[in-house]
Amino acid sequence: MPDLHSLLADLAAEGDSADALVAPLPAARWADPTPAEGWTIAHQIAHLAWTDGQAVIAATDADAFTKLVERAMSDPGGYVEAGAEEGAAEDPARLLARWRDGRRRMVGALAAVPAGTRLPWFGPPMSPASMATARLMETWAHGEDVADALGERREPTHRLRHVAHIGVRTRDFAFRNRGLEPPAGEFRVVLKGPAGEEWTWGPPDAAQSVTGPALDFCHLATQRRHRDDLALTAAGADADRWLDIAQAFAGPPGPGRSPAAA
Repeated sequence: MPDLHSLLADLAAEGDSADALVAPLPAARWADPTPAEGWTIAHQIAHLAWTDGQAVIAATDADAFTKLVERAMSDPGGYVEAGAEEGAAEDPARLLARWRDGRRRMVGALAAVPAGTRLPWFGPPMSPASMATARLMETWAHGEDVADALGERREPTHRLRHVAHIGVRTRDFAFRNRGLEPPAGEFRVVLKGPAGEEWTWGPPDAAQSVTGPALDFCHLATQRRHRDDLALTAAGADADRWLDIAQAFAGPPGPGRSPAAA
């Protein structure tokens, strides 16, 4: 895994990539619908701004964050949705400025966390590096929703490796999240990066495997594309099942996306 400094640089760059999609938009376009049902472009950015703000609190005031979690547990889905709804109602220029400020403060807060510290979160506590990776994954995923809404295609970068990494690491979570027993053995995951490089996880002699383009795997793990629209291959029944339920983000099982031809 890269060092925290490199991770935070990539996190900042991922935020800038999504920022570049919305910065030139007139205010009316922020109300454009995205592939996430019921969410506009403003909802997508508001959600990122809200979650980045939660990360700042987790990194700077553990007691305050614990109180936030206690409130959230009464209605986890509604708690997150409310943050997006409230932000989406803001003036787009104000929301954009708040998101930018929050991204900057989040990177600074994570950089200042003492080594060895575990940060509280809505799931298990995380290291600053894991928190940065999770925030990068979500920023990329919601950026893809915005790009889709605008009919844009962002060129994949080396930063996809972070998204793919968390997608691989959450394999067992995806099974348990659906009430399934995780497979006993590791899978071999071999992905082709944006520059043609090979990214690998798991033992070379694993009995089951997943292979394909890194971009496709990232779209699958973040549930931004349906499996039928992706060039991923599974060898083994458990690996095949994983490609149906992969989920890199926290929370209940997502509905995923319909096939493009549907």
